Amino acid sequence: MASRRAALKAIDWMAFAERVPPNQRAMFNALKTRSDALSAKLTSLPEKPPAIDWVYYKTAVAKAGMVDEFEKKFNALKIPEPVDTQTNKINAQEQEAAKSAAEYVQASKSRIVQYEKELEKLGTMIPFDQMTFEDLNEVFPETKLDKEKYPYWPHKPIEDL
Repeated sequence: MASRRAALKAIDWMAFAERVPPNQRAMFNALKTRSDALSAKLTSLPEKPPAIDWVYYKTAVAKAGMVDEFEKKFNALKIPEPVDTQTNKINAQEQEAAKSAAEYVQASKSRIVQYEKELEKLGTMIPFDQMTFEDLNEVFPETKLDKEKYPYWPHKPIEDL
């Protein structure tokens, strides 16, 4: 049965074990034990089931035609193998996740460049304890108050507070 079995991906139990939290280790060990037992049972089975000796049953069964009927029904019996309908969906989700991850990495790289520029700007500016209000407004333009447009304190629109 080994050559006819569905070719499934082998489970990397070591990598799987690294990701299992300590409080779920017992469940993981039970899963691995059960999987190993099922794999051993599956490999112990022959590739093809043993052939039925119809001649023996024809001589041993008293009712005539009963064995012929069973043989005909047995030979006509076709057990369908399940059709894999989920692999394509999973592959599509995997591609979508990879695309999303690549976009996130690209956006993160652009943010890193922006933050490095900002960090360089902060590293080269005058220390805060030595700054005047003019220096502060020059380095951080958003702190400048527009006293002409908004003559009353707080010198900016209430919505911006």
